[in-house]
Amino acid sequence: MKRLPLDDSFKVNRNPVTLREIVLDKLRSAIMNFQLLPGDRLVERDLCDRLGVSRTSVREALRHLESEGLVEFADAKGPRVAIITLEDAVDIYELRCVLEGLIVQLFTLRAKAKDIKALEKALEDNRQALKEGELQQVIDSVQGFYDVLLEGSGNHVAATQLRQLQARISYLRATSVSQENRRGASNQEMERMVEAIKSGDALAAHQACIDHVRAAATVALEYLKRKQEETGPIPEIVLPIALKEPRIGR
Repeated sequence: MKRLPLDDSFKVNRNPVTLREIVLDKLRSAIMNFQLLPGDRLVERDLCDRLGVSRTSVREALRHLESEGLVEFADAKGPRVAIITLEDAVDIYELRCVLEGLIVQLFTLRAKAKDIKALEKALEDNRQALKEGELQQVIDSVQGFYDVLLEGSGNHVAATQLRQLQARISYLRATSVSQENRRGASNQEMERMVEAIKSGDALAAHQACIDHVRAAATVALEYLKRKQEETGPIPEIVLPIALKEPRIGR
């Protein structure tokens, strides 16, 4: 057999991460890890010096973060880290209850064996991340858990809606998980979701999901109330109603 020469088709084609994506990731991580706090001014010149990149890269990243709801151009002073108000947070948690409750119900009804296995692995990854204590790793592991649910639910519209809120959901998640009284409970709540899903009980899975979101909301909203020096009670989260199909013959 005659040996053929290796040509360009043998070369591995890489899609390197662009500089813009690196800058975006650095700034997003700094916000999620509370290195940049709500209300902090984001001065382009300072960011360029710290990151060692051009103003164009910084400006593009800030505009992208604005679309995610993590940065706001509130006045003539320029961009700042967005302030998620108590009311904003309540709105987000109410929407999470509706959409995530639906996603979990659909996952219970539609998930295949490989999806269940992936969900169990994501749960274990989260458990390990909680033990190691790195906040960003914990947030990534929770997002990995929800990515499995979104994919296995089969409802791409609901998944798209949640992903559009992903940055702000992750920020609020970081707010709650960063509190010491929340970490262990979070994984236990997710475990109850998985057990309900494995049993095939869509309503129990839905309720476990709502309980998980409500517990996270309680911690995050209390934290935001203290930080923003709000007075009065925390606004109530209106919960979705889980509907049962009517029984035949009733």
